[in-house]
Amino acid sequence: MMAGLSDGPPALGQELFVEKSDIAPTEVDRVYVKGLRYLVRTQTTEGHWTEMPYGSEPAVVGLAIVSMLAHGDDPNFGPYSQPIRRGLEFILKQMNKETGYIGKSMYNHGFSTLALAEAYGAVDDARLGPALEQAVKLIVTCQAKNPLGAWRYSPDSMDADTTVSGAQMVALLAARNAGIAVPEEAIRKGLRFFLNCQTPDGGFGYTQGSAPNAARTAIGCLTLALAKEKNLPAYQSAFNFLQKTPPESGFQQYYLYYASQAFFQASPEAWQTWNRKNIKALAAAQNAEGGWDGQFGATFSTAASLLSLALNYRFLPIYER
Repeated sequence: MMAGLSDGPPALGQELFVEKSDIAPTEVDRVYVKGLRYLVRTQTTEGHWTEMPYGSEPAVVGLAIVSMLAHGDDPNFGPYSQPIRRGLEFILKQMNKETGYIGKSMYNHGFSTLALAEAYGAVDDARLGPALEQAVKLIVTCQAKNPLGAWRYSPDSMDADTTVSGAQMVALLAARNAGIAVPEEAIRKGLRFFLNCQTPDGGFGYTQGSAPNAARTAIGCLTLALAKEKNLPAYQSAFNFLQKTPPESGFQQYYLYYASQAFFQASPEAWQTWNRKNIKALAAAQNAEGGWDGQFGATFSTAASLLSLALNYRFLPIYER
């Protein structure tokens, strides 16, 4: 356990609940810090987690890093500075120096790129900018070769799905927020793929416009919102679908990660209602060690759960309306 971690109130400068809320900020921070302590305690000195099968995947490491950055502590000298640096070091070591590809799947690459984007400009490490640029270039290059203008599991995939594509789109938009050049055409092509996967009732399917579910629709809503396309009828119909569709059993934290951002981007009123329920549910489900259990393991489940709460802090550039 690292010295300096505290279960106390938010650090000075943190601004919980920018909008009015009937939930005490200290309650959110108690749950959040307990989850962070769990991640810090279970991280290896190499920067990853040992839990099988996903703890050592760069995607999971990336999301865990982002959950630490999202709390708003100084990433260079604060209580999570060393865990953040260890995680970033692990991700950088997983990057192919020639191609920029991180890990062994585009899931890994997308979430790792997101972590680099959120750390860039905050963490004092001169390697982050060039690595982020290289990671973005690979995403754009893969899309250019894909006939559907999107992404799937491999950099060379000729098909695409909305879950892998969602990870790349959020990474590109986060990188653009961080000041990295991202071609507008890459964003437009990605959006066209998503709209081609939308069903008549507003939901989003997996590889085409059929069999929509809540998690994929949350991804679609978030992608449209971050791309500043909330004025489209497709966005409103997607959000209407999301509001009335419960998450699938077994994918709770994956849904929470995207749904929290989708409801936040929709409106202050929608976010407040969703956030109130989510805080209460996660506080009740958090285990004694501080983490959460789920189909993809405790590390992913904990990072995703924390990130669904992190909108209360508003520190990450991607967490802005």
